[in-house]
Order: sequence, then C-alpha cells, then structure tokens
Amino acid sequence: MLQYLDNSSILLSMNLPGYTEFSFQSDNIEHSVFRSLTNGPGVLLMHELPGMTPEFLKLAKRIFDAGFTVFLPLLFGNPNETAVISDTFHVCISREFKCLANHESSPITHWLRALSRRIDSENLGARGVGAIGLCLTGGFVLSLMIEPHLMAPVISEPALPLLAFTDEAKAALGVDPEELNIAVAREIPLLGLRFSGDQICPELRFATLCARFGNKFERIEIDSSPGNKFGIRPRAHAVLTNDYNDAVGTPTRAALERIISFLKTNLK
Repeated sequence: MLQYLDNSSILLSMNLPGYTEFSFQSDNIEHSVFRSLTNGPGVLLMHELPGMTPEFLKLAKRIFDAGFTVFLPLLFGNPNETAVISDTFHVCISREFKCLANHESSPITHWLRALSRRIDSENLGARGVGAIGLCLTGGFVLSLMIEPHLMAPVISEPALPLLAFTDEAKAALGVDPEELNIAVAREIPLLGLRFSGDQICPELRFATLCARFGNKFERIEIDSSPGNKFGIRPRAHAVLTNDYNDAVGTPTRAALERIISFLKTNLK
C-alpha cells in the first residue's frame, strides 16, 4: 500500500491520465508531483526550462514502460504544456532557483532532496532511487547525490549557471562546493549526456565533471557538428526531449537505452 506524508493529498490527475497527483511541501516550498500508476523502482524525473512539455511526458512514458515508477515534480507552468515566456522569466528571478550562481545550489534542491526521501519511503522493490535532471534541473542531480538512497544519478545537458560567457562560468556546475565534495566521495556511478556543439551546456562543464568524478563519470557526448551522420542540428541541446530521435540506431535512442540499462543495474 502506498504511504504518503501528512502534507500530501492524493487524487487521480485529470491533467495527466495514467498518473496520480499529490501536493508535496518541505522547507516552505510546495509543488504538485505526478506519480505514474506503475510499480517498479522509483525514478525522480525533473523537467527542463520549457516545462512539463509533451516531449518531456513522452520521455517519462518511455521510462515507466521500461518498468519504473516515475515521479514528476511540476516546478512551474502547467502539465503537458510548453511554458510561456512569463513562466521562464519567473524561474530566472525566483528565489527557488539560482540560475546565474557558479558555486551555489538552488534552494529548490532541498525540496527535491526531501521528495527523493519521500520516494525512497515507498516499498518499490528497489535498493535506492534514481534521478534524472534535464537542462535547468540537470545539475540538481549533484545535490541529490548527497542523499545515501540516491543510487542512479543521470545528468543531461546541465544548463546552470545560465549565460556562461567566461571560462569560469562555463566550467562551473551551479552546486555548493561542500555538496559537490560529498557527491564526489560517494562510490556510485554518474551518467552524463550532452551534444558536442551545445553552448548552453559547454564542453568545459563536462570537463569539470570528468576531473571531479574520474572514472565514476560515464560521459555520453553525441556528435552535433555540421554534416554529422545523423543530421543532428548544430545547436541541438535537449538530448532526451526536443532533439530526441527514437529511430532505431540513432545516438539519442542509444543514449536512452543506456539510461534504462543504467537504472536497472543500479536500482533493481
């Protein structure tokens, strides 16, 4: 039987068929969370800056179809819609997010860590929780890694800090140094994805991850150079959503298959 915290009200979501919706509050932050009506190891899947878009929900379905219970926190905007400009502007100035900070964790990561503990409290037949962050939320996975139950972290095209014009900012991870040290000290693997020509997630950012995590960091970098074999646009950014191609043999399909394998190995 599912157990929910006292501050969580559960209902069948009318916005997202196949999910239940509950409200989760921690550290004076409250957001809706959608839980797939499946039974398997829990995976916290965090949406990107455009919001909980149809493309993002297709990714969520691919993951729960692979045998996982997916938890989708709605950080802003409306489910199954692309966030409007006012929503994204709100994110950039919100106290919950530190979009320009090189070495500070966003306050929303404390809420996400509490949510991950809530997921771990369910009896899902797993030895821990998985977490996947995309774009804006990519680097949040590093803060989540300080939780001992987080066993399968995936960081895809981490975009913070935004507007990274200097080499220092391009190499930064947007996470508190103490939290990063704890994450690095853990003996668990970290999986990362980006397109080779992505300027929102600069190559120097992945170089930092390689330097800090060493051989614990598995780096998947997809060729998006002009004239590449699969016709991927040079400015491609969203590996698993907007720039995803599900055709067999494509590098983005292979990247998703690696994520599924990674989750199964580290959670089941």
